[in-house]
Amino acid sequence: MAALRKAPARADRLIVGLGNPGAEYARTRHNAGFLVLDVLARRHRLPKPARAFEGRYAVGEVCGVAVGLLAPHTFMNESGRSVAAALRGLGLGPADLLVVHDHIDLGFGRIRVAHDGGTGGHNGLKSLRELVGRDFDRVRVGVDRPPSTDPDIVADYVLGPFAEPADQVTDLLDRAADAVELWLSDGLEAAATRFNS
Repeated sequence: MAALRKAPARADRLIVGLGNPGAEYARTRHNAGFLVLDVLARRHRLPKPARAFEGRYAVGEVCGVAVGLLAPHTFMNESGRSVAAALRGLGLGPADLLVVHDHIDLGFGRIRVAHDGGTGGHNGLKSLRELVGRDFDRVRVGVDRPPSTDPDIVADYVLGPFAEPADQVTDLLDRAADAVELWLSDGLEAAATRFNS
């Protein structure tokens, strides 16, 4: 087995996955961001995350770039607090930030890479807008939406587990991780060209 690479001392980019802490939320649609971070950490053999910036934070090299992976543990509605603290602590700005999150207005299995865009009612994005601003890139992970527009039903849906077969969920998370890697290596336009068609 190859030796683990030593983590870089600092991060040049911050990758944030949105979700909620706790076992009851672990495999839910709303935790798609957390799940994509898990894929990236495994692929690139990043060290076990530590408590930092009101979340779980790991730093390592991904596609030749020193990155920090942050899973805010403030719960979704306060995600901006954790992300703002990380940007300050790392000396980075919103232009160095990529946010990975679930998106109910994309059909299951679809991925979109974009700069800014609306919140779509996503409370994690609303919190980021308030505390970080709008000038950051995003990977939207399509989880589909329930047939009802009733807010309580929508909330139960996103906080529920994926109903799709496990192999399809794995494929979705893998492709979202691919999108993050392409954003790091080739930039927003290349990632959007590949994944938004």
